[in-house]
Amino acid sequence: MIRLAPLILLCSAVQLNAAGGGVNVTAEIVYKIGQLPITNSMVTSWIVSLLLIFLIKFLVGKPQLIPSKGQLVLESVIGGLRGIIEPIVGKKVFFPSFWLLSGLFFFILIQNWSGLLPGVGTIGYGHYLDNHFSINKPLIRPGNADLNMTLALALVANFFWIYFIIKYAGINAIIKDWFGNKADKSGVSSIIFALLGIIFLAVGFIEVISILFRPVSLTFRLFGNVFGGESLLHSMFYLVPQLKCILPVPFYFMEVLIGLVQALVFMLLISVYIGLICNHDKGEHH
Repeated sequence: MIRLAPLILLCSAVQLNAAGGGVNVTAEIVYKIGQLPITNSMVTSWIVSLLLIFLIKFLVGKPQLIPSKGQLVLESVIGGLRGIIEPIVGKKVFFPSFWLLSGLFFFILIQNWSGLLPGVGTIGYGHYLDNHFSINKPLIRPGNADLNMTLALALVANFFWIYFIIKYAGINAIIKDWFGNKADKSGVSSIIFALLGIIFLAVGFIEVISILFRPVSLTFRLFGNVFGGESLLHSMFYLVPQLKCILPVPFYFMEVLIGLVQALVFMLLISVYIGLICNHDKGEHH
């Protein structure tokens, strides 16, 4: 009976989700503080933030020279992230930027996985329809299934990207990286060098346009994958009613993997954006 408990819990979550009829594109307002609307995705984000704070506090407690088991687990995860990020952004920018990159990774990861928990999207206001309770306004919603949340993450990440490249590379390095002639003047004729300069100048303007669209691509990439995954899970509840407790199970595991990959991709993209300009020191690879 104990072994069947996870399956029973998952089956109950499936039945509740099926009653919801799918994930709404926009977040629902559950409360207002004056003129400030509090949406269900904001509630999830606050819960995730508190969960991260208490989890780290529980694992680490008071940091010790000889680490405890919880501190050792957290240090191992941080060390693994450092091994990924440091070669990309470079040693000079690693420590100043690590708080941002690691924070984005953990926050997005927990946000992505939060939509798989029983109760998310299934607890709220609704009505009975065909002997099932249909949710009209869930109190808790997957945070990254809200376009406002992914846009906020993208804007924050790009704001600090601008800060890091200006502080640790400088305006001159930025202009040279975008518009400078990358050809070796001693290895080509002056005419070819001048023509290449015009080409690199045009490429620089294209680079600026692509940079302006980075927040858009980051926003819709994360939103599309999370919202699409949530919609896929809901559609599995209705596809074969006789198998509604079994059919969604493989997709739950797939969403766990996708949630991890999307958090890693978001972090790596910001790391690459920083490293492309800041990681030009001798001996560094990017």
